[in-house]
Amino acid sequence: MDLSYTETQDMLRDTLARFLADTYDFETRKKMLASPEGRDPGIWRALSSELGLTGAAFAEEHGGLGGGGIENMIMMEELGKVIAIEPWLQTVVIGGGALKAVGGAHADAYIPQIISGDAVFAFAYAEPQGRYDLANIATTAKGDASGYVLNGHKAVVYAAPWATHLLITARTGGSRAERAGVELFLVDAKAAGITRRDYPTVDGFRASEVYFENVSVPGDALLPGGIELIEQLADEASVALCAEGAGVARKLLEGTVEYTKQRKQFGQPIGKFQALQHRMADMLVEAEQIQSMTLMGTLRLGLPADERKAAVSLAKAKVARSIKFVGQSAVQTHGGIGITMELAIGHYFKRATMIESQFGSADHHLARYEALTLPA
Repeated sequence: MDLSYTETQDMLRDTLARFLADTYDFETRKKMLASPEGRDPGIWRALSSELGLTGAAFAEEHGGLGGGGIENMIMMEELGKVIAIEPWLQTVVIGGGALKAVGGAHADAYIPQIISGDAVFAFAYAEPQGRYDLANIATTAKGDASGYVLNGHKAVVYAAPWATHLLITARTGGSRAERAGVELFLVDAKAAGITRRDYPTVDGFRASEVYFENVSVPGDALLPGGIELIEQLADEASVALCAEGAGVARKLLEGTVEYTKQRKQFGQPIGKFQALQHRMADMLVEAEQIQSMTLMGTLRLGLPADERKAAVSLAKAKVARSIKFVGQSAVQTHGGIGITMELAIGHYFKRATMIESQFGSADHHLARYEALTLPA
């Protein structure tokens, strides 16, 4: 099997890396976080309408570059290296993934808007009682003469303060936690009856508690696919997070190595101490394993559902444990300064901590892998 990247994929990586190097240094990012909106909208416009990078994973018929999961992996890794606060995961990976899966008029209408930067998506799936169970939802979608009426509450909806559209999981039937009756809806974020409580997250992003009170949506807001589509989107998001984690882990390692060259103790750089050299060697091994497991998971996204789920869970479980080790090792090597807001390492550590648990912790994915692969 040839695991090398194509010339186009290398070009995409280089283009994004150069752009981020010029526009997304650490001090600039801190200014974005401190701004009222929590980001610079010009960055998203540049990534989309100017550079065309948001089209990397979409078909040419929709104005994209004809790529797929590998292209998303490459982009997410580079974004991880600068701990970007752009809504790439929510819009391109999850929103774009849903539209590619359902196809038809929805894809024709919205994918070009994603590519141009005019549409920003948020995935409203999590509820306080649900933990990692995608079917454990209380938000309801009751059918009426004109379509559906949504009522409920979604928690920690990343990118919701910036979103033009929401992907909402809601129950059209069945009891809470039952898989049957769970559906996915595409809704205008400004629809009447939707209210938000916005806040910054620990890793510098912006999220919202989103409330739905008698939100009327047309019948075509329901995307076909049910819980199987929702699980597919969560798996694609999990692998994309692994890719982001690969970039974050690489920068945690680089920052730690650089610090040990500068920090002196007993008249010499601490990087000469054998114990720290061993620790950094272990960090390198874990960072390499994150990258390898991410590629494995990405290549298996197109497999039948159970095989895909097993591969994704194996990758996410390993990445969650590895990035925890790399992040904690980086902070421990830096000492107290490693967790401060003034040093980049602290910001990378916080993002690593969120990646560890988003869309399922190591324990959750190991349990799912066991259920899928071991006899009952």
